[in-house]
Amino acid sequence: MRKKVVLSLLAASVISSTYAATEPGFYPITPIQFTQVKVKDASFWGDRIKANREVTIPLAFNKCETEGRIENFVKAANPSCEYKVGGFSFDDTDVYKTIEGASYAMQTKADKKLSKYIDSVLTIVSKAQEPDGYLFTSRTMNPEKPHDWAGSERWCKVEELSHEFYNLGHMLEGAVAHYRATGKRNFLDIAIKYADCINNEIGNAPGKQIKVPGHQIAEMGLAKLYTVTGEKKYLDLAKFFLDQRGYTSRKDLYSQAHKPVIEQDEAVGHAVRAVYMYSGMADIAALTGDSAYITAIGKLWDNVVSKKYYITGGIGATHHGEAFGANYELPNATAYCETCAAIGNVYWNHRLFLLHGDSKYYDVLERTLYNGVISGVSIDGGGFFYPNPLESSGNYERKAWFGCACCPSNVSRFIPSLPGYIYAVKDESLYVNLFESNTAEMKVNGKKVKITQETDYPWNGDINITISPAGKQKFALKVRVPGWVQGSVVPSDLYTYIDNKSLSYDIKVNGSKIEGEMIDGYFTISREWKKGDKVSVNFEMQPRMVKAHEKVEADKGRVSIERGPLVYCAEWPDNNMSVLSLLVNKNPEFTVENKPELLNGVNILKTTVQSLGYTSEGKLMTRDTQLTMIPYYAWAHRGQGEMIVWLPAQVNAVKPMNNVENIKTETVGTNEFFGGSN
Repeated sequence: MRKKVVLSLLAASVISSTYAATEPGFYPITPIQFTQVKVKDASFWGDRIKANREVTIPLAFNKCETEGRIENFVKAANPSCEYKVGGFSFDDTDVYKTIEGASYAMQTKADKKLSKYIDSVLTIVSKAQEPDGYLFTSRTMNPEKPHDWAGSERWCKVEELSHEFYNLGHMLEGAVAHYRATGKRNFLDIAIKYADCINNEIGNAPGKQIKVPGHQIAEMGLAKLYTVTGEKKYLDLAKFFLDQRGYTSRKDLYSQAHKPVIEQDEAVGHAVRAVYMYSGMADIAALTGDSAYITAIGKLWDNVVSKKYYITGGIGATHHGEAFGANYELPNATAYCETCAAIGNVYWNHRLFLLHGDSKYYDVLERTLYNGVISGVSIDGGGFFYPNPLESSGNYERKAWFGCACCPSNVSRFIPSLPGYIYAVKDESLYVNLFESNTAEMKVNGKKVKITQETDYPWNGDINITISPAGKQKFALKVRVPGWVQGSVVPSDLYTYIDNKSLSYDIKVNGSKIEGEMIDGYFTISREWKKGDKVSVNFEMQPRMVKAHEKVEADKGRVSIERGPLVYCAEWPDNNMSVLSLLVNKNPEFTVENKPELLNGVNILKTTVQSLGYTSEGKLMTRDTQLTMIPYYAWAHRGQGEMIVWLPAQVNAVKPMNNVENIKTETVGTNEFFGGSN
């Protein structure tokens, strides 16, 4: 049965989609939903979405079957004191997240067989739901001996390890995506029933319990459910969970419960929990206009972006607790940078943009997206990273799955949702936030507009946009000019360009230069648009050198190299040396080469560096050699070996090789030095 299911997913037939979008509503700025945007198949993100659809999602469903995730629901529908409850108390969410990803994917390439399979899984899930809506297989399958983390009765360990509210959050996220993609209510009704169960038992009213989620995400899910149903009780419950945090029995840094959320101003604790909570806070700030939430979420964002943010867009410095470190604590080889945390960081910054309309949030989102998120999944969609370090001596490799499978299933749901991040509208303004070949249909100020993008971004900065309103229509087209174009690495002083380059950009309408106004990082073109108007955008791309703030000890004497939105790294297969032994020249010159046959097609960077090593007598020897760099997201696809993002620019940051004359030598000028091998 399992083999048949997976094969049917891989060989599923493709038909055109006819589902209508559901209005998200209620934010100051409205995102254009994934249902309204079609990403081109043969493009940077089109390839990623295809790999997710053809490999990642079938793999995740297969693992949900073979690892017992779906079987847990079968057992919960037929409880028995004979069942031994194992795994993790949040294993149910792998099913919910994979259905969410499949729902996004079906909107891109609608699939009758996949839809039928999801319906069959949802039938199993619905049978596991108790009459009052409670749905938590770790308890229900064997109420007498539930999971060790579940506690003796409902909610008693929800602030610790049971994850009952966490499961609700992912259920709601998946159910809303499924409803928007298919128009079906079968998953949504299950989720609403569980949300109502919790709302009936948790709260300030007499007879209810005051509890908060141990692991946050229910806040996000409930806010999203509110935007779909218009039922304010779900928004109220989300705010209750946040308002009560810091006032219940749990008061630790790890779960961001050390003080009330509106008093928090430093990102601490488990990074995934944190950004899920911050996303929920942003939801409350946007949906209620609560000024205290708006102030608090701004302070937390400032702290992350100015003191706790990796150049790759990753967050979470320490393996211990999968947590944020102290301010400026950003180690490279031991960086945690969990894939789930990067995904959560995208969610958070997207919400802040919807609240404020400032491009700086998309600058962070884009850096995280192109580096910290997609580094977590292999190009073919079948291998994953849990942590994403910025340096490796060869001890990392991608895995097909994990016992704690939050990252693979999170990737399966995030990648196909990418179309929903490209555009947004507000009144008479249309925002172009990300650059990817696509076609989209939307309404601007109530009138239909079709927009098409053609681009090879991120490999070059040429973007061609065609605007086709239903008739002549006046509105403002707001094209984001990325921070990297304007000389800003990130919206803080945490990282700085040091090469004295100044990049240019050029925007034309129908071949003619036009006057536009820069507003909050957007080149704004206000005019009456007609069908077929063409906007051509060129962002100059050059390799740039970056240094970190002097308080970041791990990056002292080092530089990072990036081009456009992509951070680059040096990896062992491309270089005739130990990449940890190199020294970057003071004023390096880079060449850019397109390699369509390498790593699904990448642009590589080349420059001359020095490589350092000691002889057996302790003599330091150097040689000039060529360094090749690849985009960071593409590392670890060719076996285990060395990798480095922050390149030594001072001798005291280099790790010279030992006994170089006993390994292999070659003559370069007057020096003999290690030649290495591929």
